[in-house]
Amino acid sequence: MTGFALRPAAWLLTATIVALSLVPPVYRPTTAAPHDIEHLAIFVATGLAFGLGYRTRHLYQAMGLIIFAGAIEVAQIWDPGRHARIGDFIVDATSACVGTMIAWLALKALSQRKLPI
Repeated sequence: MTGFALRPAAWLLTATIVALSLVPPVYRPTTAAPHDIEHLAIFVATGLAFGLGYRTRHLYQAMGLIIFAGAIEVAQIWDPGRHARIGDFIVDATSACVGTMIAWLALKALSQRKLPI
């Protein structure tokens, strides 16, 4: 049941990434964290939420998130005040894959766990 509950969280994180990536910079919240750490955190969380929410086909999830990260950067080309950066794409795509891989490893470890009788 927990996996099913994470599905809306995965899509909410995706929508949050779109909103934060495409709003004008003046409306974007700022944190004390470095730019790359902000990207790493939200994309790892998104990969983790998708990986745990949808418990199969993790490779396809990772590929979809890589395409999503690329689409976000391409969309910023036409968004005034925003800048598409290859560095952001690399951090975003790698972080999403790491989150998906952590989910896959956790699910694999849990499935091999032997419960005492």
